[in-house]
Amino acid sequence: MAINLQKGQNVSLNSESPGINRLHAGLGWDTQSFAGAAFDLDVMVFLTNGTDKVISDDHFVFYNNLKSPDGSVEHTGDNRTGDGDGDDEVINVTLSAVSASVEKVIFTASIHEAEQRRQTFGQVRNAYIRLVDLATNTEIIRYDLSEDFSIETSIVVGELYRRNNEWKFKAIGQGYKDGLVSLLRAHGVSV
Repeated sequence: MAINLQKGQNVSLNSESPGINRLHAGLGWDTQSFAGAAFDLDVMVFLTNGTDKVISDDHFVFYNNLKSPDGSVEHTGDNRTGDGDGDDEVINVTLSAVSASVEKVIFTASIHEAEQRRQTFGQVRNAYIRLVDLATNTEIIRYDLSEDFSIETSIVVGELYRRNNEWKFKAIGQGYKDGLVSLLRAHGVSV
């Protein structure tokens, strides 16, 4: 049974799933049917150092850069509609392959062309991230974003981080109202 996290909580992956190495981070969402133009949410991952800045621009994984330089983090592709049940976009992570220079793997989402389409995460519902141990195909962690992000167009969903030779996950739920550019700058990506 998966642990349901609240904003700010963290949990040890090693305690919940001893020996975990490969995991699937699935992010899902629904949009309000009356929201107008179609929504296109993009899941992005920042592989960062201790100051939450990417090691290099190549350590920013998204639909145009599907793999981290060490191959440890892989985006499985862009879902432009979010239609259907289940995970809308998936990131696969091999923990043992994450470079020693990476301290955090930060999962984020942003609304594509949010300003032009006049869209915010306030029009998105049922958003979540879940972590699945691929060896056992068991969901171990789930974080449902229940906050009302009425003006935010990008959010930091959660992060994997190393502490005392073990991997942990923290539920973040932090919104950015200035969109993708502010999210990229906050994590040191050249814009």
